[in-house]
Amino acid sequence: MRYFVTGTAGFIGFHLARLLLAQGAFVVGYDGLTPYYDVRLKERRHAILAKSPRFQPVIGLLEDAGRLRQAACEAAPDVVIHLAAQAGVRYSLENPRAYVDSNLIGSFNLLEVVRELEVRHLIVASTSSVYGANAKIPFTEVDGADEPMTLYAASKKAGEAMAHAYSHLHDIPTTAVRFFTVYGPWGRPDMALFKFVSAALRGEAIDVYGDGRMERDFTYVEDLVEAIARLADVVPVKGRPVVFEGGRDSLSAVAPFRIVNIGGGAPVGLLPFIDTIERHLGVRLVRRMLPMQPGDVPRTFAAPDLLAALTGYVPRTRVDAGIAAFIDWFREYYGGPDLAARSANARRSKPAGRSPRNTKSRVSRPVAAMVDIESA
Repeated sequence: MRYFVTGTAGFIGFHLARLLLAQGAFVVGYDGLTPYYDVRLKERRHAILAKSPRFQPVIGLLEDAGRLRQAACEAAPDVVIHLAAQAGVRYSLENPRAYVDSNLIGSFNLLEVVRELEVRHLIVASTSSVYGANAKIPFTEVDGADEPMTLYAASKKAGEAMAHAYSHLHDIPTTAVRFFTVYGPWGRPDMALFKFVSAALRGEAIDVYGDGRMERDFTYVEDLVEAIARLADVVPVKGRPVVFEGGRDSLSAVAPFRIVNIGGGAPVGLLPFIDTIERHLGVRLVRRMLPMQPGDVPRTFAAPDLLAALTGYVPRTRVDAGIAAFIDWFREYYGGPDLAARSANARRSKPAGRSPRNTKSRVSRPVAAMVDIESA
């Protein structure tokens, strides 16, 4: 099987590509290596993937339609998995233009390419943020998602809508997967878990928004990519919904298009999440309790029934084990609290020692500065 995966130097894309390679697939990875956070971490992920002769990295932005088209056409993929995006809920308040450029224009460019390729399956990454402050829980794929609370959420919902239109117009089998707060080794430096662990090792206080009352359906990254890999084999067919007890398929009535939650259906409070970090590190975190920030939602809660019906699989790694795995990786990768502190702050200045890349296609984007509890 041949895959074209966007965002392979990113957190989720790296893990997915590594899993696909382990399964014997050929993967062409397309990534812009943008400086939203420390590019050296992205380059290290790609370097690990490049140890496989079945992985081919291509450096380019989604906004560069010509380069994207050339890379995808040369890859001749059976399956396209679109993960690349401008991430971050709170960063969308600082730099909304980046979300329009990457998540809207970039996704449009990819859809234009996919309609030429006649791929077996297109998988498009979306987010639990599209549910907004939905009071109905757990969130099911057929719930309304028309009241986004940030431009990030709006851009991902727009991406779903564009993908549905292309699926209908060009008969492209498409699955939009909604992620629920993904965490784990190789995570992003702007994410809460990364920030909390780094602060704990430096003896610094942490900011806890919403006075710690928020709850998230945390999804361990290896569970997430396992679900994506399984869904790649479950190709939507118009008029053939899956039937399962306690829910209904999100399959479109007019297109081979489906939306699937990827979450474990077990929300965890932010304060117990922090308590678990403290227990594994053996330190006490000083907490600055702050109000909810614009765009934050109080709770996310996935209904995983459709995923289970389609794949026989539901994410099941407990937060306790997932946090322990992240801390083990953090200590091994950064080698101590001093290096961790430098790396966590590296995104505020231009990283040194980058590998050569096509500078003509680069778009300068400000770096992130705020902790983000979300990861998708």
